[in-house]
Amino acid sequence: MEKEIITLYDLQSGLKSGIECLFPSRLWIRAEISALKARPGGHCYLELSQREGNSLVAKAQAAIWSSRYRVIAPYFESVTGSPLKEGLTVLVRAQVTYSQLYGLTISIDDIDPEYSLGESEKQRLQTIERLRDEGLTDLQKSLEEPSLPQRFAVISAEDAAGYRDFMRHLHENEYGFSFTTELFPALMQGPDAPSSMAQALEAVLSSGEEFDMVLILRGGGSRLDLACYDDYVLCAAIARCPLPVMTAVGHDQDYHICDMVSFRSLKTPTALADEIISIYADEDARLLDFGSRLRLAFLSKLSLMENRVNVLEARIKGADPRTILKRGYSLVLSGTGVPMKGVGVCSEGDAVSVMFADGMLDCRVEKVKRN
Repeated sequence: MEKEIITLYDLQSGLKSGIECLFPSRLWIRAEISALKARPGGHCYLELSQREGNSLVAKAQAAIWSSRYRVIAPYFESVTGSPLKEGLTVLVRAQVTYSQLYGLTISIDDIDPEYSLGESEKQRLQTIERLRDEGLTDLQKSLEEPSLPQRFAVISAEDAAGYRDFMRHLHENEYGFSFTTELFPALMQGPDAPSSMAQALEAVLSSGEEFDMVLILRGGGSRLDLACYDDYVLCAAIARCPLPVMTAVGHDQDYHICDMVSFRSLKTPTALADEIISIYADEDARLLDFGSRLRLAFLSKLSLMENRVNVLEARIKGADPRTILKRGYSLVLSGTGVPMKGVGVCSEGDAVSVMFADGMLDCRVEKVKRN
């Protein structure tokens, strides 16, 4: 049987014609972003995928060209409160094309941010809006930071790994700095966690103890586990606290509303311990530098004074008559021992003395000659 042969170009052209006839206009595609990379030139390249249960059933490459990415990305973030990133399920509008050289291309020109907003995300945005309307988002930022905070009220669970890591890192610091910490236990996840942490904050304020700061510590967890840190009750309690509240909740990539309203937020409990230690380390370095500069200034002052004394000593030595006599000059004194500056005060027969470096001559004037 004779083989039916076509060229690669004919094959690719057939695929191009078939695909573009099947999808002649833009269409909305639902998929998960499994990879995303924004290039320096402004283009954004994505890998879209679809799963059924634990199985990957589809995958394709897509692109958002720079002219659209500059519009889509900030708009998506402004609506959802989250940037485009891996793991998001999105609804994209795209044009499907096929090239004989580059194969299938999905060119995205729009993303519907509303689709990506789940119920929890909508609730999160509503909480942010409520906090802003009530003027609570920046209350903590207006508090004065203690210059050297040393006493800390810690809200966490005693058996939490994040709390143990924090305590070990803080109290076993390499510099030997000493800190005082007091634990106010609370539930750190689950539906009752927000009210539990709010009650712990109230317990801190009613304890009668003087604390410099309040620390809220929670290690990593799933998104569901950490949803309580977007709760209005907790965030409002943090915002209204008269003491600076520092939060360290979740993983490096996590950011919650409680972080937004707190005085300052760190990524992890260990990072928070490092931040506290660095405050003292920086102050220690500053004092050492100040002492060093003071010593240098003192030594510089002494050196300047010593130079001045040396100059004065040289001038005194230079003006000393004995120094002048050593150069071969002589000094004539009247009979009363007064240096004579000219012959006008001298008469014939007067007694005078002539002083040399090695001795003195007693003389009598025989004749006065005036210029």
